[in-house]
Amino acid sequence: MEMTGAEMVLECLAREGVEAIFGLPGGANLPLYDTLPRYYPKLRHYLVRHEQGAAHAADAYARVTGRPGVCFATSGPGATNLVTGIANAWMDSVPLVAITGCVIRPLIGRDGFQEADITGITIPITKHNYLVLDVNEIPRVMREAFYIASTGRPGPVLVDIPRDVQQERGQFYWPEKVELRGYRPRLYPDPAEVEKAARLIYESERPLILAGHGVIISQAYYELKELAEKANIPVITTLLGISGFPPDHPLHLGMPGMHGMHWNNLAISEADLLIGVGMRFDDRVTGRLKDFAPLAKIVHIEVDPAEVGKNVRPAAALVGDARICLQQLNRLVQHRERPDWFARLDELKREHPSLAYPEDAEQLLPQYVIQKIYEVSGGDAYFVTGVGQHQMWAAQFFWSKKPNSFVTSGGLGTMGFEVPAAIGVQVAKPGELVWAICGDGGFQMTMEELGVVAEYDLPVKFAIINNGHHGMVRQWQSLFYRGNLVASPLKNPDFVKIAEAYGILGLRANRREEVVPALEQALAHQGPVLIDFQVKQDEDCFPMVPPGASLQETIGLPKEYVELVRRRQMAEVGR
Repeated sequence: MEMTGAEMVLECLAREGVEAIFGLPGGANLPLYDTLPRYYPKLRHYLVRHEQGAAHAADAYARVTGRPGVCFATSGPGATNLVTGIANAWMDSVPLVAITGCVIRPLIGRDGFQEADITGITIPITKHNYLVLDVNEIPRVMREAFYIASTGRPGPVLVDIPRDVQQERGQFYWPEKVELRGYRPRLYPDPAEVEKAARLIYESERPLILAGHGVIISQAYYELKELAEKANIPVITTLLGISGFPPDHPLHLGMPGMHGMHWNNLAISEADLLIGVGMRFDDRVTGRLKDFAPLAKIVHIEVDPAEVGKNVRPAAALVGDARICLQQLNRLVQHRERPDWFARLDELKREHPSLAYPEDAEQLLPQYVIQKIYEVSGGDAYFVTGVGQHQMWAAQFFWSKKPNSFVTSGGLGTMGFEVPAAIGVQVAKPGELVWAICGDGGFQMTMEELGVVAEYDLPVKFAIINNGHHGMVRQWQSLFYRGNLVASPLKNPDFVKIAEAYGILGLRANRREEVVPALEQALAHQGPVLIDFQVKQDEDCFPMVPPGASLQETIGLPKEYVELVRRRQMAEVGR
């Protein structure tokens, strides 16, 4: 069948089951856009206001669907604007296919108008990338791109296609199978390592499970729960793994690491076995690496062999898909009672509370706002965050009945992720409630994407935690840089008026008694809503592991917050 290159690209997308594309047209990808209407409504296109937004929206779409997200950009600045979003997907193992236009073949390497070597630029942040110089290669390349992006450890793939290749005609041939020499993602673990892991679990007195994003990627929710219950092991969930285990389960302990639960950081330091499932023992979890889990042997369940032994040395390594590894492990594990360990964990929780704050504070506290967002939503929503203090509070207080319902930027820590990511989630889940919990600083990095929200009438609810600062920067400056607040205070615009300028309902709350009514009004409104929560400006996010410190050196809650917990505990005992 004869087609143009642009037709081939879109035909491949349709055959791969793609439903949504996030992108922006330009000179080098206009043949794609010229052809696109022929594929409506099978392929839906969402016109972003900046290419970074396209990448983040496609990233978030992929996270909640499990299918590769797709974004389009033109050459030069259009392609380079994708880079932050591609890097974000790379760090968080998200399947993404970015399709960029390129200058025509005779101009490649001649510094033509809007030329940038996007394949060279993205080599370190993609699983693979392609520069397609032969129109007949497009079907094979597209098939491979989707296969690579979605298999093994997922990640981004970039396909760069010169404009003249998009316009050229060739023979379309759809490869039924993908054959890639040297690329064989491993799904099944070594049986000997599975047996070793089961033995270590049974012999352990103080085990903990550290569940990461890999649990969500492989949809190993049931298998993780089965392991925890069958072997009677408490579960700690990383930032990206938070919604991989029921937050109200009696074995759930919450998040570890830099802003994790104080009790978890101390428990990790006392554990004799850590079972890492689909996580990479990154620095935000381990703190100072040489002091991490000094008493523990480690079982590492991980699909990417490059991660095994990179940061910690495992006693048993199950290299394969998390779900398959857990299924095989669960056949061998045995139940054990560990009363002393559970008693010790209860003691650590009492001695080192992590979630307290004064609910009757004069100024509106961000913790209160975030907790009320969860409560008013009834645990039946998707929650998207940016990066900073609000992200950590959202993770600490997370509560949702839905698996895979917490979407955030983990490894790269990309401020501005929240607005376009919420768009991607809402497009993927049109009938669901989507909250974007935003920092006032990060929101302004991508707030132009409110235009997308308005144009397509996406009913996202935006909650801006407005403390008038780059909050986490201010906290570090206060704690570690002599209180020298350089470039962290913000002179913010009127966010309500900005929302109204886009035709979006804007609300404001700056007192505690205004929070729930504002949230309820937002939920009652069928369209998008933005709420500007003007919160206490100098509230710090604790617990916190200082930079370069060990988990044992976690800074706990302020003393007055701990006293609140003590009084509540005494009141409960007196009842």
